[in-house]
Amino acid sequence: MSDLTVTADIDSRLEGHRVELTGYCYRMLGSAFEAEDAVQDTLVRAWRNFDKFEGRSSLRSWLYRIATNVCLDMLNAGNKRARPVDLTGPTPLAQAALNPLPENAWLEPMPDGRILPSVADPAEAAVARESVRLAFVAALQHLPPKQRAVLILREVLAWKASEVAELLETSVASVNSALQRARATLTETEGRAPDTANRLNEEQRKLLERYVAAFEGYDMAALTALLHEDAVMTMPPFDLWLQGHDDITGFMLSFGASCAGSRLVATEANGTPAFAHYKPNPDGPGFVPWAVQVIDIEDGAITGMHCFLDTPRWFPLFGLPDHLDADPA
Repeated sequence: MSDLTVTADIDSRLEGHRVELTGYCYRMLGSAFEAEDAVQDTLVRAWRNFDKFEGRSSLRSWLYRIATNVCLDMLNAGNKRARPVDLTGPTPLAQAALNPLPENAWLEPMPDGRILPSVADPAEAAVARESVRLAFVAALQHLPPKQRAVLILREVLAWKASEVAELLETSVASVNSALQRARATLTETEGRAPDTANRLNEEQRKLLERYVAAFEGYDMAALTALLHEDAVMTMPPFDLWLQGHDDITGFMLSFGASCAGSRLVATEANGTPAFAHYKPNPDGPGFVPWAVQVIDIEDGAITGMHCFLDTPRWFPLFGLPDHLDADPA
């Protein structure tokens, strides 16, 4: 076998684990771009040291060991990413002000295709989707790094305690203790799960269709009918967040008035429905990027509109076009 063939085979074997490793690093780090950097570092380290991989564990386990060490090194910097709802209370509309925080303060959205490998088992797929939603990843940020790794490996990826202990070079008792503490912290910090861990049902699809129609028509009465009374709207990089349909629709008619006439294009992020939000181009025809909206649904109503506004970062990540043509006359 030629050197080129061997190299291509190694590359292919390593690349086959990219999506699941990216999902793991994203849960650990809370950042789309840091996760992709961590995976690239992992694969480079693995490629350079492949001749030292002796097959005493599976290739997958070896890669997770490298990825875990990469993430733990990155987390030593101490930065903890969050959502606006994790930092302050809701702001009444009358006091609304747009104060941006640095990008490394925020939990970032992630396209499903980059972090959710295809699996045949619906229950396994539901666990994977649930474990990348924004609220869950935000709750993980409250855990010390090694507890975070233990919980993801045990609860999300269903590793045995002995396998996790070997990866972290610790004892099974230590793994079980870390998992117990991590579960207790998550119980305190994580809110109720939205209803979208499983694939959308017909009722949820119709709800989203009505949401698109109300948003694109800028029909606040129709939008109010779709929002839970305690619905929240967040807008990173701004620390402002609003709660309740009155403040949300009031904001959209004041600060957000330039979004009237927008278009929404369906996508998927963090295991939940999402939309690319394009607003009318102020300098010409068509529509320009404004936000990636990640939507939470509970009990037949929309409970969260999480609008990520840094479109020069998000739209390329999601593979979204940077312009929509005007509607035909």
